Amino acid sequence: MKCVICKKGETSDGKTTLTLERNKAVLVIRGVPAQVCRNCGEAYVDQIVTDNLLKVAEEAVRSEIQVDVREYVAA
Repeated sequence: MKCVICKKGETSDGKTTLTLERNKAVLVIRGVPAQVCRNCGEAYVDQIVTDNLLKVAEEAVRSEIQVDVREYVAA
């Protein structure tokens, strides 16, 4: 797919690191599967991965973490 940010690069399978913040919780998730632009590095995550990330984030907020770094694990 063509990158909607730089409008020049094509995306390919890759991995990215996402930082999610909510209230006082900060969650960093590494190794997230994504389509990554070869030109600018913008990452696009599909709906299944997004749903999984949101579940992990909700669990982290409920457990009252302040900062947590994790590797992505598929559901």
